This record gives sequence, C-alpha cells and structure tokens, in this order.
Amino acid sequence: MTRFFYKHTTAAAFALFIAVSASSCGSPSGSQTAGSEIEEKESHDGGEIILEPADAERFGVKTSVIKPAEFREILAVSGEILPSASGRAIVAAPAAGTVRLASGISEGAAVKAGALVATVQQSGISGGNPDRASRAAVEAAKRELDRLKPLLDEGIVTIREYNAARQAYETAVAAYSPKAESGRATAPISGTVTGIMVREGEFVETGAPVAAISKNESLTLRADIPVRDMDFASSVTSANFRPAGCDSILSIESLGGQLMPGSSSSGEIPGYIPVYFRISNNGTVTPGISAEVFLIGRQLDDAIAVPAGAIAEAQGVHYVYVKKDEHGYEKRPVKLGNSDGKSVEIKSGLKAGEEVVTENVTFVRLAESSGAVPEGHSHSH
Repeated sequence: MTRFFYKHTTAAAFALFIAVSASSCGSPSGSQTAGSEIEEKESHDGGEIILEPADAERFGVKTSVIKPAEFREILAVSGEILPSASGRAIVAAPAAGTVRLASGISEGAAVKAGALVATVQQSGISGGNPDRASRAAVEAAKRELDRLKPLLDEGIVTIREYNAARQAYETAVAAYSPKAESGRATAPISGTVTGIMVREGEFVETGAPVAAISKNESLTLRADIPVRDMDFASSVTSANFRPAGCDSILSIESLGGQLMPGSSSSGEIPGYIPVYFRISNNGTVTPGISAEVFLIGRQLDDAIAVPAGAIAEAQGVHYVYVKKDEHGYEKRPVKLGNSDGKSVEIKSGLKAGEEVVTENVTFVRLAESSGAVPEGHSHSH
C-alpha cells in the first residue's frame, strides 16, 4: 500500500481543539501546548486515515478495545433542580411600602442568615407612617406610666389607674415593631436566592413575599417523563444529569443521592409523570435551574457501548473511528441506541474486539479532513 503525508500548519486546528476541550460547567479542563506543526497523513486508497503514533500520543488520542458489558436502558428527559422542602425560606416584607433590593441581590446570589435582602420604604404612604405612629404611642404610654409610678407610691392615684396605664403601655409595645419601622427585610437562613418575587420600586403590603432562599446542602432533582413513556417510570433506579450551562455529566450516586419514595405519580405538569431524586450538593449545582436527565432503567447484558466522546457526527450520520493498525484509522458509520449521558449504546456498525478512538477524536477528524497532498511527499509501507 502506498501512503502519502504532508506537514500542515495547525494554528487554527489547535484553536479548534482548545475550544472543544472545555468541560466542568463551562470552565476549561486544562490547556495543552502543541508544536507549530502536526504531521497529519491521509490515504487516497480505501479511505484509510493515517495518523502517526507520535502525533497521536502527543495530542492525547487514546483508544479502547470494545468488550460486551452490562448497560442500562436509558430515557433522556428534561427536569429541574429544586430546593428541598425543609431547606427553603421566604423573605417577607416587614411593613407596607416600596421595595428597594439590596446591592448584589439577584437570583443565584449567595446570602448569609441575617443579611439584608431588601429595604421597604414607608415614606410617602397615604395616612403617614404607621410604624412611626406606633413608636410615638409606645413613648407616650411609657411617659404616662413613669409619671404615675411615684404618685401611686404616695397614694395620690389608685392602683386601678396605674394598672390601666400599664396595660396601655403593653398594648402599645405589642403593636410596635422596630424591624417594621427600619424596613429591613433580612435572610432567615443562609443559602442561595432562588427567586425574586417583587420588582424594584414596587409597593408591597406587610408580610408580602420578597424573595425565596434555599439552603445548598440538600436538593431535589425532578425528572419529567412524558406520558407516552410512562411504562419506563416503574423501572427507574437511578439517573445521570447535566445541569443547564454545564458540560459535565453528574450522577445521582456521586452526589450521595437516591430515588425518593412516592415518585412516578401524577404531577403538576399536564402530560408528564415526575420522578424525584434527593441529592447532596457538592457546591457545583444551583437550585432553580433546568437539567437534562438520563433516567436509568433495567439492565441489558452483553451490550456494545462506547464513551459519548467517541461519537462524531456529520450531516446527521454518526461515526466512530476504528484503529486498524499502528498508523491507520477507519471512519465507521454506526447506529446509536440509548445513552446514559456518559456512554452510548451501539446498535450496529461495531463489533466486540475492535479498537475505537475514545479520547481527543478531534485530532483524528483533523487528519481526515486534511487538504491536498503536495508533490514529492510520499512514502511506502
């Protein structure tokens, strides 16, 4: 067989590699350095892709031999990460007035217990500031009580008159709230702001919800199964999920989670059956965001599966790259089955015992898509 090769400057190609290597919720997993050139080979006989072992090693192209293994039935659905019921609290308006949110308060912001969330301003309210009037009533009742105490001791006033003054003072104190007068709406617990219920400058009544705060330690993952797939609900044992804005796949087990009792019952969303998982938050998951959920069902024996990163796609057709020998790779079309978010079942196109590129497939694709071969650059094997 005659094989041709050429040297191709890869500044743009390596930039593409860095772009597709991002992981862990939008953060680059690490940077790699490459020389100014990579030797990429392409054959013009049989469609074989030639990539020298040294280049494959330098750019982390790794392969694995496919072996039949256990694989779980998977159903990909949408879902949402929710705060646990016991770890949620509402910040209420301490008085009637207009709301001014504190600096830095927005959905997703972390707050400590007692931190200022908003201020309710009572100035300009029709009828005046009721809390200032309450404070004035307390002060007046206290002065009257203080005036009558020595008179009672001298027998000038009766005990009945004194008790009436004391009752008036206690009633005034009960009606007055220093917190209401200050207008400070504070966080009752430490956690993450998962909802803002008011707009800046909006008028609220006393006790109206201003914001929702959720603890971060324990969360709930809700997966919504379409009614058409309701038979799958009874076989669900676990799940993997990808939070919105995150490239990483997380597993229920890795977060110490479990399927919650009472799942697979009718829910609030018409046409869907919810399944719930309780998870511990390791600091990477924010409550209140959507998620792609891969529900794990019954086990399949002797399935052929590859890591999700081994799959390439072009014009709607999926491929894997099979290593044929030390230098050569074959682009193989495959039919996909289920995916658990980490691995993909291969229904056809791949056999046990074949060696497949599982990491840094991008560089094999770059070798495949190389341009024309300059004259005078050839060698034989």
